[in-house]
Amino acid sequence: MFTRKQKHFLIKFFSLFSIIRGYNILVIVLAQYLTSVYILAPKLPVKKVLFDINLLMLVLASASAIAGGYIINSFYDSEKDLINRPRKTMLDKLVSQRTKLSAYFIFNFLSVVFASYVSFRAVVFFSLYIFGIWFYSHKLKKYPFIGNITAAILAVVPFFAVFIYYGNFDLVIFVHATFLFLIISMRELVKDLENLQGDLAQNYRTIPVVYGEIVSKRMLTLLSLLTLLPAFLLITKFEIGYMHYFFYGSILSLIVFLLVLWYSEKKIHYVILHNILKFIIVIGVFSIVLIDVDVLLNRIL
Repeated sequence: MFTRKQKHFLIKFFSLFSIIRGYNILVIVLAQYLTSVYILAPKLPVKKVLFDINLLMLVLASASAIAGGYIINSFYDSEKDLINRPRKTMLDKLVSQRTKLSAYFIFNFLSVVFASYVSFRAVVFFSLYIFGIWFYSHKLKKYPFIGNITAAILAVVPFFAVFIYYGNFDLVIFVHATFLFLIISMRELVKDLENLQGDLAQNYRTIPVVYGEIVSKRMLTLLSLLTLLPAFLLITKFEIGYMHYFFYGSILSLIVFLLVLWYSEKKIHYVILHNILKFIIVIGVFSIVLIDVDVLLNRIL
């Protein structure tokens, strides 16, 4: 049995884990390693990639910066989240604003420390990334278009750090990145629709607030159609092994997405749309192994 003090500590820990979206960070870490093994460094032995200390430091720097980003985002959105996510906010409020700020600075400091092991350029890169996350959370997310674009860019930056490290400029990487960027852009716009009530109350000038739900749905439809282009190119023009099944599934998921989108009227409908896009992203991470199912046998040494 846990003592009262231990129970209090565990509750605080899970509250902080909820704030930093620990499950999201774990998926991002996995995605960075799978991307490195299968896409960015396909000719290197798996062992050499997995035990590369520089790659580990870049991944840890990314994870720390992202954790800090979730904290500062929660800090600035605390009042809005009371309206949009009351249950989650009650759990998050078990951690005080002062503790959040302390954790924010600790995670950012750790990010720079991890980056310093790799190079001074990595320190500059992650320092700018941390500033970008803060500026987005403090200012940019309150404005239409620029807030959505910035959020999507910040989401793919951790992969860009690993991309620079390996210096692989194959076209297939940019096509993969375009697909991911478009899916994330869609997710950000769906989140704005989902959080419309809180954004209105807090004077956030998001796309749904400024232009309305119909325009937002038209934009999502356009983004869905644009997403089909990189998916089609990856299926027909590049050698991606069995991962083409993922992109076929993504196309079907986007069709379902559009059908649900134009019948959506309530917040629960937008939550479903959000989960469809999140499902595509998460399954996409695990589907990277389908590029070469024999990789662990052929490249382990």
